[in-house]
Amino acid sequence: MNNTMESLSISKIEEQKNKVMGAHPEVDLVSPCKLGEGILKISKKDENYLIQLFEKEIFSTCFFIPASGSGSRMFQFLFDFLDEPNEDNRSKVEKFLNHITDFAFFQQLPNETRKKLKSHDLDLDEFVSFLLNNHGMGYGELPKGLIPFHKTDPFILTPFQEQVLQGIKMKDEDVSFHFTIQSKFEKAIKKGILQAQGLTGQSYEISFSDQDVSTNAIAFIENGEPFRREDGVVLERPAGHGALLDNLNRIESDLVFIKNIDNIQHLSKSDETISIWKLLGGVVLECKNEITQLINNSSIEGLKKLNDRFELFDPNSILDLDEQEIKNLLNRPIRVCGMVKNEGQPGGGPFWVNDNGIVSKQIVEKSQITMRGKQYRLMVQSTYFNPVMIVASMKDQNGYKYDLQKYKDDSKFFVVRKKYKGQDICFTELPGLWNGSMAHWNTIFVEIPSNTFSPVKTVLDLLEDAHK
Repeated sequence: MNNTMESLSISKIEEQKNKVMGAHPEVDLVSPCKLGEGILKISKKDENYLIQLFEKEIFSTCFFIPASGSGSRMFQFLFDFLDEPNEDNRSKVEKFLNHITDFAFFQQLPNETRKKLKSHDLDLDEFVSFLLNNHGMGYGELPKGLIPFHKTDPFILTPFQEQVLQGIKMKDEDVSFHFTIQSKFEKAIKKGILQAQGLTGQSYEISFSDQDVSTNAIAFIENGEPFRREDGVVLERPAGHGALLDNLNRIESDLVFIKNIDNIQHLSKSDETISIWKLLGGVVLECKNEITQLINNSSIEGLKKLNDRFELFDPNSILDLDEQEIKNLLNRPIRVCGMVKNEGQPGGGPFWVNDNGIVSKQIVEKSQITMRGKQYRLMVQSTYFNPVMIVASMKDQNGYKYDLQKYKDDSKFFVVRKKYKGQDICFTELPGLWNGSMAHWNTIFVEIPSNTFSPVKTVLDLLEDAHK
């Protein structure tokens, strides 16, 4: 074996090559999920009841937050402007500089830099280099969760800190936090969270894990040969958030709240989002209570009644099931997913999907859908978007953990095409954590307000009202 492939097995290379070079997996959409057709709209009366249920029940809670993403993407328009200016990136740079004092990180800049910025007397190349490189603030090297997002006088808070502060506002007992990170930043992240603990006087369990490098994907060039770096070593790439299924599988809490690190509102504007998280948690508890009763006393009439309330299954798929089939159908992990109105965001949405004759509800990414014909038209008819606000119950009615690996669909992997130092490469990503990795979970979609979704994809998003 070539010594540059010592750490890679021939079988792994061939398996991934066949996926990359073969027919790419696509889902078969039946229809978008809509209100009354796969998406619940909770009435005010039921909302109050479900929130109260969440508040009075006794259970352990964990926030599971993928947080390894780089902060450099937030500032990409600055790089683009310096490299190849155009009208689009010029206007973004102007907005950035004109509002520079509104950003939380402005307070952490050296006095001399702040003076020059206020007087517009600072060389742009020099400032961008200072802001992003390690000789200055180093934001281009940090994970997004370590970049200051908000000012809460007199404090300046990062997403790691605010995720914890908001989480304990939702539930202050038996709550823990698990972040998936790059391990080299763990010390800095811990330091910031300890400072947040100092603000509250409370102590809570914090744990970290990183993405297992054994899940990494091999990069290929167009002819199917593995791409080699300058040193001759085969290039490997992280295999997407689906690689975090093992990390999630190790969480032992009764309810797990899954969210992205950058979807965080200013602490002063977080009350509605916290209420929505409680609502989604209440839906899980209520549904699980009814499922437990139905497993203990199975009937097709009871299953139909459950489905009328929670819209878990395609009604035509549950017409003729025996007692054991009903129990098998119900005895699976449960997820309740908030869905917001689609306003053109990139990313996945809720659909009814046909998989070998079985119709189920899935969160589908646009990259999984063929860009032609009826499937493309169904995609653009979707009126809801997945903001990644998911509450998961990963234990059965007796309190035993499910093995989440048994409920994924390995055929729903992604093929990704990117450039690496000017060279076209392609590689596979594992089925997405809330896509194919949860393909065989029992799924409830709930309409939630759009203002609960305020991600920070670029630094300019911090100028939006939710972050002030």
